[in-house]
Parts: sequence; C-alpha cells; structure tokens
Amino acid sequence: MEGSIARPATLFFAGILGVAGVASAALASHAGGDPRLMGGASAMCLAHAPALVALYAAWPKVRTAALAAILLIAGTLLFAGDLAMRHAAGHGLFPMSAPSGGMLMMAGWLMVALGAFFRQHREA
Repeated sequence: MEGSIARPATLFFAGILGVAGVASAALASHAGGDPRLMGGASAMCLAHAPALVALYAAWPKVRTAALAAILLIAGTLLFAGDLAMRHAAGHGLFPMSAPSGGMLMMAGWLMVALGAFFRQHREA
C-alpha cells in the first residue's frame, strides 16, 4: 500500500480515538446514566489509539499493518460508537454492532500477530 492514504489515516484515527477516549472517560465520571457504557467506550479507544501509533511506526516493516489498522479502527469505532449511542440515546447503533466491532478488533489483533511472520522484504 505504498503511497496510499492508509498510513496517515492510521495516525489520524489514533489521535481521534485518543481524544474520544479521554472525552468518554470524562463523560463516564461526570455525566448521568450508566458510567459503565462510557467507561467501556473509553477503555477501547484508549487501548487502541496507542496500538495504531505503533502500527504507524512499524508500517515499513510489517506487511499486515494496513489490514490490522483498518480492522482495529473499524472495530473500535463500531464498538465504542455503540456504547456511546446506548449512553446518549438509550439504544445502540444497530443490532449486533458492538459484537461486530469486537470481532473486527480481534481480527485486527490477529493481523498484528501474523505480522511477525509476514514482514516486508525490503529494509525501510
């Protein structure tokens, strides 16, 4: 994926998830409703933001970085988005959105693991 937008998008979403993680932690502490929903959203965002920064940094050497990043971003947005929607509106994004996001995140982490075996051939 040389020259694609995927690598800078990974760093962009790392920042967005970091901001969302801190904001949702504040909401969990200070807003009404069930704090577990926003706490869970915060945990997922704050766990995956630094993982995306690491993927961005390892991009030249890890062949699975792009796919791992896409899966982690999509999964985190779905999972945390569903929890935030449940907190704000009383219902989720759509049926099975949080479990779907969880499955995407797990697939993303498997791509990270497979990156140990599918490294780039060139030195960067």
